[in-house]
Amino acid sequence: MKKGQKYEGYVQRVDFPNKGIVMCEDEIAIVKNTIPEQKVSFMVNKKRKGKAEGRLIEVLEKAPYEGTPACPHFGECGGCNYQNIPYEKQLEIKEKQVRRLLKPAFEKQMLLYAPDSDAEKYMDGIFEGIKMSPVQYGYRNKMEFSFGDERKDGPLALGMHKRGSFYDIVSVRECRIVDEDYRKVLVCVLNYFTEKNSSYYHRIRHEGFLRHLLVRKAQKTGEMLIALVTTTQETYDLKPLAEQLLALPLKGKITGILHTKNDSLADVVQSDETVILYGQDYFYEELLGLKFKISQFSFFQTNTLGAEVLYETVRDFVGDISGDGKYDKTVFDLYSGTGTIAQLLAPVAKKVIGVEIVEEAVVAARQNAKLNGLDNCEFIAGDVLKVIDDIEEKPDFIVLDPPRDGIHPKALQKIIDYNVDRLVYISCKPTSLARDLEALLEGGYRMERVVAVDQFPGTVHVETVCCLNRIK
Repeated sequence: MKKGQKYEGYVQRVDFPNKGIVMCEDEIAIVKNTIPEQKVSFMVNKKRKGKAEGRLIEVLEKAPYEGTPACPHFGECGGCNYQNIPYEKQLEIKEKQVRRLLKPAFEKQMLLYAPDSDAEKYMDGIFEGIKMSPVQYGYRNKMEFSFGDERKDGPLALGMHKRGSFYDIVSVRECRIVDEDYRKVLVCVLNYFTEKNSSYYHRIRHEGFLRHLLVRKAQKTGEMLIALVTTTQETYDLKPLAEQLLALPLKGKITGILHTKNDSLADVVQSDETVILYGQDYFYEELLGLKFKISQFSFFQTNTLGAEVLYETVRDFVGDISGDGKYDKTVFDLYSGTGTIAQLLAPVAKKVIGVEIVEEAVVAARQNAKLNGLDNCEFIAGDVLKVIDDIEEKPDFIVLDPPRDGIHPKALQKIIDYNVDRLVYISCKPTSLARDLEALLEGGYRMERVVAVDQFPGTVHVETVCCLNRIK
């Protein structure tokens, strides 16, 4: 295959997260935004070290199982990739991706501890497949919509980035991964500023007013928080907008409407100043019997019902840590976010210590622990790599829930050096888990149970939970 030329071929498989593997002229090309068994045409736009990368031009033949997506924006919007696939097939694809990524780690472990075993059977004894999300549509409890235009100098748009575009925005009025309340809020805000002929923030010129619309809604309590994110380059009286939002016929209840001012040059949702237009700047959600106070920037799993499946799995993998009812064990919850896992384990532990680099998340974790009447949780703000050197207590168990890029190698070695009997690693990016497993296996740990958990139906993303025991 040559750069700049057009080719055709069938998609053999899709590697995580979105890499369609196409065989053509006895060579392999990676073509994104494809699914297995499609026949596609593509243009080779990059080739190095014998590997070709292609840009999808057209789907020439649909996959046999391919159906009609529920969302009218599918294909144009970059938010979802698998909505044209039956959910059972989505799960199959993700399960195979995780299994393929972790296979080298399993083979290494087998050579160390069961060299005479059959590789596939050995993996089958540990890898437990994939757990489905309880809901496939309307599952997201947080959305960050962007302002822009659908084409250059076109009308104001509010929604998601177009697939493959850094600038163009699709107004996702019928988005299906959120419920109807999100769609009503989006349309209300878009219509309001369209009528006023308001400008959006242009990321190259650094000019304009409207940046993002953040909507959060609790799946259990129905409480909603809405934040309009703008620059300070223009001035509007936003009380009429707040009144229109409060008048919407919503199933949920708006607890707060915020105006968040952000003059940062970076394209991130952050606050230089936040003004409360209505109500309060937080809401409450419930998860596995615990109550959580959530603000506009608080980390919280975006699929509440899916998160219950995830955290029940973690609790199951951690196992009985009560010490025959003595409750004398110390647990480290590293990369703890707002402390959900720490609080789930606190009732059966002597103490749980959470470490998280985002200070606001630590403040929220402390508030949530107090809200749930848990006095044996301690939350520390800081980088795991540096903070764990200053913690006097030694853990009996460790739970790891790192960011997408995994754990810093030096931090991982410090974690291994604790020599705890059991580690549970929660990964939102299986490629990072596969890399970190190499060090954990070399450090004397062995995978005992592994399962994928689908938190994001319709998309390419998947969580993985791995329980490792130290070899004695």
